[in-house]
Amino acid sequence: MAIPLVSVIMPSFNSGKHIEESVESVLAQDLENWELIIVDGGSSDNTLALILKKTKISKKIKLVKSKKDYGPAHARSVGIEHSKGKYIAFLDADDT
Repeated sequence: MAIPLVSVIMPSFNSGKHIEESVESVLAQDLENWELIIVDGGSSDNTLALILKKTKISKKIKLVKSKKDYGPAHARSVGIEHSKGKYIAFLDADDT
């Protein structure tokens, strides 16, 4: 029996300090049927460059960009709209 897709939603805003480690924690999971949707709220630091670097490593990592930061609740809602998984998990950009 196939494991259903799990969508991991990650809000991001100026998260350059921790986002690589957070993404790596998803990549290190035993579960293989997942997608990571990072919703960035117009970061002005190096966050976007770091995310784009990770999207080149895995097609499971998707970036949704916003011009303005509307907060993590809004970013989670946007992430859910873009998700394809049967299950949803939330991970903040500074969590592992």
